[in-house]
Amino acid sequence: MTTTPGNASSHLPGKPPVVDRATWQAAREELLVREKAHTREGDAIAAARRRLPMVELDGAVEVTGVDGPVPFLDLFQGRDELVVYKHMWYDGAPHQGQCEGCTTTAWHVKDTVYLNARGVSFAILTSGPWDEVAPYVEFMGYTQPWYSVRGVEAPVGGEMGHIACFLRDGDRVFLTYSTTGRGNEPVNGSLGLLDMTPYGRGEAWEDNPEGWPVIGDVREGHPAEGRQACWYWRSDADGVATWGPTSRPVPQWTRPGATPVKTLGRHGHHH
Repeated sequence: MTTTPGNASSHLPGKPPVVDRATWQAAREELLVREKAHTREGDAIAAARRRLPMVELDGAVEVTGVDGPVPFLDLFQGRDELVVYKHMWYDGAPHQGQCEGCTTTAWHVKDTVYLNARGVSFAILTSGPWDEVAPYVEFMGYTQPWYSVRGVEAPVGGEMGHIACFLRDGDRVFLTYSTTGRGNEPVNGSLGLLDMTPYGRGEAWEDNPEGWPVIGDVREGHPAEGRQACWYWRSDADGVATWGPTSRPVPQWTRPGATPVKTLGRHGHHH
């Protein structure tokens, strides 16, 4: 059984040292100096990102969605800016066999009303054939628009696993930015919150104090081969962490109509 908020904290491994509030406040303020510098550097990088040159592409190229083939320009929905996530696809795989990293990214943007209100449209593109993609989207309960870009050249098609940003000027369309790997992390708010917690993401690559629990063997860009953690958590319908053919990323079990999954602890075990 794993340690949960309802269990005795004395079972927690590698706990931070206990100090008085004044000592904690001093340490917190010391870290805040670094955090503020990090924020300002992030602002400077974002400013440089906004100054990147852009590449024109053919906005008439067709992608396939619920309404059949439509020009890429339609994805803007009349707005000037468009953000897409390019979802990897494994042909012929069962729903639970699709990319868990992409699944997690898509799950965190089920609703994009705030982007829309800011004048930014959002869509998910995938290299999968539409006849496979459509039932997957229904199975997952996704509400954002999906499109197949099968056979479409980059930057609309091409390599998947990327966030890409586009700008339109009338009927002209431009690629302004693209990122992949850990550049995709801003979409996943859970990772940012985990980075604030004392145990972090629980991944082997993290720099943790001696004795801290490691519950996942994720390497950048690769699924965990052994222990499951963080964005790669998988379980079967009974809530048992597994990498087998009955596994699915945990949120899939919370979709409408899904068989309820037993509560999972931080380490993916029953309790």
